[in-house]
Amino acid sequence: MKSLLFLVLISVCWAEPHPGNSSLEHERIVHIQENGPRLLVVAEQAKIFSHRGGNVTLPCKFYHEHTSTGGSGTHKIRVKWTKLTYDYLKEVDVFVAMGHHRKSYGSYQGRVSLRESSENDASLVITNIMLEDYGRYKCEVIEGLEDDTAVVTLNLEGVVFPYSPRLGRYNLNFHEAQRACAEQDSVMASFDQLYDAWRSGLDWCNAGWLSDGSVQYPITKPREPCGGRNTVPGVRNYGFWDKEKSRYDVFCFTSNFNGRFYYLIHPTKLTYDEAVQACLKDGSQIAKVGQIFAAWKLLGYDRCDAGWLADGSVRYPISRPRKRCSPSEAAVRFVGFPDKKHKLYGVYCFRAYN
Repeated sequence: MKSLLFLVLISVCWAEPHPGNSSLEHERIVHIQENGPRLLVVAEQAKIFSHRGGNVTLPCKFYHEHTSTGGSGTHKIRVKWTKLTYDYLKEVDVFVAMGHHRKSYGSYQGRVSLRESSENDASLVITNIMLEDYGRYKCEVIEGLEDDTAVVTLNLEGVVFPYSPRLGRYNLNFHEAQRACAEQDSVMASFDQLYDAWRSGLDWCNAGWLSDGSVQYPITKPREPCGGRNTVPGVRNYGFWDKEKSRYDVFCFTSNFNGRFYYLIHPTKLTYDEAVQACLKDGSQIAKVGQIFAAWKLLGYDRCDAGWLADGSVRYPISRPRKRCSPSEAAVRFVGFPDKKHKLYGVYCFRAYN
């Protein structure tokens, strides 16, 4: 009897999974292998780059580990695309397909479809890309009891810029910051976008909201008011703050535009109201802050004339630094928020293409 019990104990110990491989993923894989070929979902590229207004395909294909066909033929394939949020606990539905049934959600309606270039192709096509489309997408394929996922990041070509309103620095709560960016033809920047901008040389000492609710700022030249002279360059993180009560600036992100940005040639300088009317008379709108940054960064727009913008600020874009026009660096120069009724400047206009 004791010998029999000893053999049973040995059998139980031998069946235990190795501690280093006891994850849920490992257990799921073992279960599937026992009941048929394992479903694999693969994204051929982890990152895809595009721009606002463009079309893009997020790659996703599914296979069975021991077969070359897309499906086993015993179950209908269900494909679901979701967008991952910053807290990784919530997902935004984008598109679902099963058999002949198709459904898209929210702002993606009418803009998304499956490529379906082959039986195992679950790639998502997005048309007329919006600034809000930036982010991480999950492709999930389900067949019977089997399922697997892959994640693809959609990056947009664009520019990050700091923004504060006419009231001055540190006057925006999180929700006001969101609206401020939207009013300037942009969205709140993500940390990844701010980090990329810092790597490209963005240096700004005022802390600003990011889309994940954190408050940060990029420093390339450490100095006393900005973290101290002895600190290393980097993106300084203030952490997460109360979205209703805490007030900071904001970092916005914008991409290219479908239109023409230009400085209006006018015989005289203008007040703000006159500038608005002058653009309208020319068949345009007074330009927004995001549009001047996009023209400067993405099109190399360069002009040494200060001009009104829609938010009441006066700025001018310099791509070729020179004497009296930002001699030390290429930048969108900020003049300020002058008196709208009495100060006279030129104006930057924007004409959208149909």
